[in-house]
Order: sequence, then C-alpha cells, then structure tokens
Amino acid sequence: MPKTKALAAASSTDKSPARKRAKPAVRSASAVSRRLRQIEDKRSAILGAALGLFSRFGLHGTSIDQVAARADVSKSNLLYYFANKEELYVNVLRDLLAVWLEPLRGFSAEQDPSEAIGDYIRRKLVISRDRPDASRLFCLEMIQGAPLLRDELDRELRTLVERKSEVIRAWVEAGKLAPVDPHHLIFALWAITQHYADFGVQVHALSGHTLDDAGFFEQTVENVQRIVLQGITVR
Repeated sequence: MPKTKALAAASSTDKSPARKRAKPAVRSASAVSRRLRQIEDKRSAILGAALGLFSRFGLHGTSIDQVAARADVSKSNLLYYFANKEELYVNVLRDLLAVWLEPLRGFSAEQDPSEAIGDYIRRKLVISRDRPDASRLFCLEMIQGAPLLRDELDRELRTLVERKSEVIRAWVEAGKLAPVDPHHLIFALWAITQHYADFGVQVHALSGHTLDDAGFFEQTVENVQRIVLQGITVR
C-alpha cells in the first residue's frame, strides 16, 4: 500500500485511547457536576422542610415522615442523607448557626465602629426578616438548654465571640467607643435584632406591621441603630 494511503487509512481507523476517551470524559465531568447539584438541591430541600417543622413543633414533636412529606422525598431517600432525626436536627442547627454568625465575622479593628455596628444591625434584621424560622428554632434550642448544640457553642461560638470582643475592646481603648463590656454589647445586639423574629406575632399585634413591610423594616433599622449607637458612641 502506498505510504499516503496507509497514513489515510490509519487516520480514519485510529482507535487510540486518547481519541476514544475525549468525548466520554467531557460527558462524565458534566454528569458528575449535575449529580452533585442534584444531591445538594435534595439536601437543601430536606433541611428547609425540617427547619419549618422543627421551628414549630420542636425535635420531639416532628417526625421523619413529616419532614419527608414536606420535602417531597421518600423516607428512605431522606435517611440516605441523614441517618436519623437527631442528625438531621443538628445539621439544621449548624446551618442556621453559620448564617446567624456570619454578620459578626466581619468586625475588624480597622473599621469605623459606628459603621460596622450599624451594618451589623441591618444584616441581622435582614436575617430576622428573611429567616424567622431559623431564629425561632435557635431560640427554642437555647430555652431547652441546647442539649444537641452545646458542643458547637463551646467551640465555634465561644471562639468567635472572644475574637470579636477583642475588636470591641480595641475600639474602646482607641477612644472610638464609649466604655462598654463587649459581651453585654453583643448580647444586646442579638436580643434586639432577633426580637423581631422570635416575637414577630407580638410585634405585628402591637404595631400592625412585620419586617416584610419595606417601610417598617427601614424604620426598624434606623431606630435600632439610633438606640444602640447613641448609647455607645463617644460624646
């Protein structure tokens, strides 16, 4: 066979591993990515359904069957993601604790304290508006003595609060804030911002509004910022 024809034939019948694997590899990566998204979406749906039920009925008043029905999955499928109800409950609490603490992580000594604390108040009120179930469930867990979350409180929460307390002390020492105990300031910020979620029914009964009302939300942010900042800024 002439050399040119041999080359053409070899080219047309090339079955090298590289050529055979090229397209399947692309499809495989796409399939893996799609599968991972499906897993995360299913897990998020289960956690969201569990949050809604746990925040209303607590751990003992909620069943795995109820969560599965609300998440639109089978019970066996739910138990593929979470071994039992207690594991599901702890995962819900961990997720909401991460969301709840995120605004506090931004505090740094280089910031202007009035701007940092004012922004923190707004962000915490956004969480109270958008995720009231999460705030209520956390409150319920604390009232019960945090039996399933105590380890998280003793580690992550304590560490974060101590770090941010040092930031507040630095602001005080620099004369940027009036003398204030960091722990009591943080406790007060948590209490006042979460009140609008934990006692949302009472807020609505007395004011006729909830944080879903855009005008009332802005009024709340401005008033809470004024109450807090006028108490801790240097005069």
